[in-house]
Parts: sequence; structure tokens; C-alpha cells
Amino acid sequence: MPGSAVADGTARALELLELLQSAHVRTVGELAERLGVDERTVRRDVRRLVEIGLPVESLRGRYGGYRLAPGRRVLPLMFTSEEAVAVFLGLSRGHATSGRADVAGQTALAKITRALPADDARRVDAALAAMRGGRPEGVETDPAVMLSLAEAVTLRRVVDLRYRDRDGAPSRRTVHPYGLVARAGRWYLLAFDTGSGQERTFRVDRVETARALRETFARPEQDDWATRLDERFADADYRWTVVLRIRETEDHIRAHLPPGVARLERLDPAVGAMPDHLLPWHRAEIHAESLDWLPGVIAGLACAVVIDRPDELRDLVGEAARRMLRAAAGDGSRPGST
Repeated sequence: MPGSAVADGTARALELLELLQSAHVRTVGELAERLGVDERTVRRDVRRLVEIGLPVESLRGRYGGYRLAPGRRVLPLMFTSEEAVAVFLGLSRGHATSGRADVAGQTALAKITRALPADDARRVDAALAAMRGGRPEGVETDPAVMLSLAEAVTLRRVVDLRYRDRDGAPSRRTVHPYGLVARAGRWYLLAFDTGSGQERTFRVDRVETARALRETFARPEQDDWATRLDERFADADYRWTVVLRIRETEDHIRAHLPPGVARLERLDPAVGAMPDHLLPWHRAEIHAESLDWLPGVIAGLACAVVIDRPDELRDLVGEAARRMLRAAAGDGSRPGST
């Protein structure tokens, strides 16, 4: 989406200006390293700053690079609230992909919000407060849609939503937006769909427009929407329902089967197939479109596991076990052998 490119470019331009203002001279290599881009991108970004009239000078020679003209500092830039949220999204993606600390990004965002008119600053603060968890990377989200949804979450406003499902089919919904949560590289909206009368989860990058209406709604008392999203993922209607009994601590199991993947319930010791004098048994329920990935997870658990259902998973695990035994015995077919 073009909006995403603008967000990333604006976020990087702010960091570039901050770096130039905080030192006498910055080399191209230094700027490239600090911004997490190549030197060609740095030169292109500097050229754009010069084209819009910012006083950036090029210095040649062994210690050359870029600097702001002596005695000059860039005047505060003015942003709309949508642009401020775009910068936040751009910074979030940049720091997620580079792994760098987000101190510079948060500093840049704080400067923007301080420069905004009071009403816009409050809108941005409310939007950022409604956008919870994680730093999605690689997913292009429209900042205007994000701001509208975040405001509606904060103000409890009913929203007219135009949405496309995974197959691209368009629909128009009237929803009560409960919360915005980041998971697995994407933003999700948890909302009550008045048309179906059920709680739904919407991918924000599939929302085409979001228009807040005059009506307000009463939000449920639960406000841990991140946990609720995990529960919805775990309960999703997929092809297979897998039930395992696992003898280990909850922390150990969750390292392999997080809340968004499996529902976990501790069982009474008598339910387990083995004596429970050391570790507790847990029941794990997993909804999955495919079973192919589960034998590896079961092996990775490295503990007692009983497959209650389905039988097809038992067959897959048995075949995987036979392959590993052949590999351990060294009698498998080798490349080039006949």
C-alpha cells in the first residue's frame, strides 16, 4: 500500500533529522547503520530532504558525510493525527525487522505529539493506548483506518466497517469494537458483529474503511483483549480437533504450545495414564487445519504424551518415529544408493 511506504519513509526521515541534529557531522556509513538501511537509501533520503528545503550539507573528503548547515536547526514539522499514527506504524515495523532498541523511535514520536494541536495529540495518545501488544512486521495497515478504529475503541463508538475476507469477498458490517491487538505480525480487531449477533475477529489490514457512528455501546467488563484473542485463535473452527494428554509443567508445555495454539487444562492425577508423583498431567486441545506440524511439536515436548484423538495423528507420529529409528540405525537409503 502506498500509505505504508509513506509511513516508513516519514519515520526514517524523522530519525535521520534527529541524527543530523545531534552531531556535528554524520558519515554515510554511520547513518546507514543507525537507520538500518543501505548507503544508497541514505543518500536518496538526504536528497529528498534537500529538495524540500531543509539545510543539509554534504562534506567531501576522508571525514566527509552530512551535516545541518552551521547555526541552523530544523523547525518543528507539523503532522496530522493520521500522519502521527503512520509514523508510529512505520517505526514499529522498522524496529521489529531490525531488532534495534526503540528509544529513538519513541523520542521521535514524543516530539511529534508535542508539536500537534492539543485535540490531535489527545487523539494520538488514545489511539496508541488502544493499540496493544507486539510490533507487527511486514503487514501494511492504513493509518487512517487504524486511527478511526482506535478512537472508536476508546470512545466506545459503533463502527460501520467495510471488510474483505480471506477470499477477497467484500462485506459491510456494523460492529462494536472492543480492542486492537497485535499478534503474529498482524493487527486484529476484536468486535461484536451486530449482524451475526456474535463476537468476531477482523484483520485490520483487510479493513477498507472504518467510520465511527453517533451511537455508543456498553463494552463487556473483560478488558484483557490479548488473552481473548488467543482464546479465539485456539477455538477457531479448523478441519482437525486434536486432544493430547501431556505430563509436564504448564510453563514447559506453553513454550511449545502457546495460548493462541492450544487450550490447556490441568487434569486430576487419576486421569493420567502414568503415576503422577512427579509432574502433573494436562489436557491440550488444538484446532488445526493440518496435522503435519504436530509430530515435530510432540517430539520437541520431550515428555510423556498421549494422543487421545484423532487416529490420523497417531499414524503420522508412528511414521515419523519409524523414520527417526531408521535414521538412528543408519540403514536408511542414502542419496545415490540403489
